[in-house]
Amino acid sequence: MSRDDDVLVTGLGALTPLGGNAADSWQALLDGRSGITDLRERQDDWPEDLPVRIAGSVSADPVDVLGRVHARKLDRGEQLAVAAAREAFRDAGAPQVEPERLAVVVGTGIGGVLSALGQDDLYERSGMRKLSSYAVPMLMPNGPAAWVSIDLGARAGARSPVSACASGAESIALGLDLIRLDRADVVVVGGTEACLHPFMVAAFAQMKALSRQEGDPSLVSRPFDAARSGFVMAEGAAVLVLERAGFARARGARAYGAVAGAAVTSSAGHISASDTEGQVTAVRGALRDARLEPRDIGHVHAHATSTPGGDLAEADAVVKALGDHPVVTATKSMTGHMLGASGAFGAMSALLSLRHGVVPATRNLDALDPGVRLDVVSGENRTGRWDAALANSFGFGGHNVSLVLTRTT
Repeated sequence: MSRDDDVLVTGLGALTPLGGNAADSWQALLDGRSGITDLRERQDDWPEDLPVRIAGSVSADPVDVLGRVHARKLDRGEQLAVAAAREAFRDAGAPQVEPERLAVVVGTGIGGVLSALGQDDLYERSGMRKLSSYAVPMLMPNGPAAWVSIDLGARAGARSPVSACASGAESIALGLDLIRLDRADVVVVGGTEACLHPFMVAAFAQMKALSRQEGDPSLVSRPFDAARSGFVMAEGAAVLVLERAGFARARGARAYGAVAGAAVTSSAGHISASDTEGQVTAVRGALRDARLEPRDIGHVHAHATSTPGGDLAEADAVVKALGDHPVVTATKSMTGHMLGASGAFGAMSALLSLRHGVVPATRNLDALDPGVRLDVVSGENRTGRWDAALANSFGFGGHNVSLVLTRTT
C-alpha cells in the first residue's frame, strides 16, 4: 500500500519506432520486433554517399492526433510530445486538478533541429518572406514542454531539461521533486526527439558513434553483444503522468507503479566518453533516495546504446553499484536510440516489467561481450516477480541519471 506522499505513475503515452501508442510499443518489445529500417524507404532523397542509412522512424503520424492546422505550428519533436502527452493524460483518466497544481516537464536532447535546418533552407532559397511566423517556437528546446502545458492548461510550470540522452529521465527526476516539494499534485513528464536529418546523421557518424553495419537493419543495434559497432539513431516521444499518491487515491486512479527515487549527477570529465564512476554515483544516489539496498533491485533497464565503450562502462557501473544479480534488458536493440526520449521510454518499460512480471529479451544478443558480467536477458523473455527496478540514462556532457521504480499493490 502506497503512502499519501509517494509518487505514482498513473498514465503512459508513447510514439516510438515500435508503435503509435504505449500499449503497442510495449507489446512489440514483448514480441521482440524491431522498429529499425532503411531510411531510403521513407526518404527518396537520402544522400547516397552518407555511410549511415538506417534509423528508427515513428510510423504513426502525430498530425492525425493534432490536426493539420495546429501541427503546422509545431516542430516534429513538439508534435510527438503533444500527441504522447495527450495519450498519457487520457490514460490517467484526465485527472481533475487545479491548473496551478498541474506541471509539465518535457525534455529534449537537441530541440527543433529539423525546423531550424528547414527554415534556414527556406531563407537561403526564398528570403525572409517564406519563413514561418512560428519558426522561433519551433526550434526552441523548451517548445515541447511549452506546447504540452498549453495543450493541458498546466500553470504550475513548464520545465525543459536539455541534458542530451538523459533528458527524458531527468524530466522524471524533476517531476518527482516537484511533487515532493508540494509544488504540484500532478506532473506530466517525459522526453521527445526528432532529428533524422542527413546533417544530424552525418554529425553523429563523424563522431564515430553510429554503427555503419550494412545488411538487415533489424540486426544492427546489438547492445552488450561482442559484435556491436555503434548506436542506431531513432525518433520518438514517451510521456508519463506522475501523481501524489494521496491525490490519485482520492480520485480512484489506477497506478502502474511508483517512482521511488532518483539521482542526477555530472561526471565533469570528457564531453562524450562514458564514465563508470559517475554512473555508479548516480545509481547509489537513486538507491539512497528510494531508501533501498542494492539487493532490493531485481531488474535493470540499461541505457546500453550498443557502443563498444559505453556498454562496457555501464555494465561495470551496474556490477559495482548493485552486484550481478539483477535481470537486465536493453530495449534499444529494438527501438534504436531515441536520444532525449529514451530515458522516459526506459522508465516506462521498467515499470511495465514490474507490473506484468516479464522482462523483454534483448534482441540481437548472439554472443555476450566477455567483459559484461551481467544477467542480460536474451532469446526468450524472462518472467518473474520483482518489486523494484532501476532505469539508467546517460548523455554526452557527462549527464548521469538513475531512476528507481517500484511495483505497487
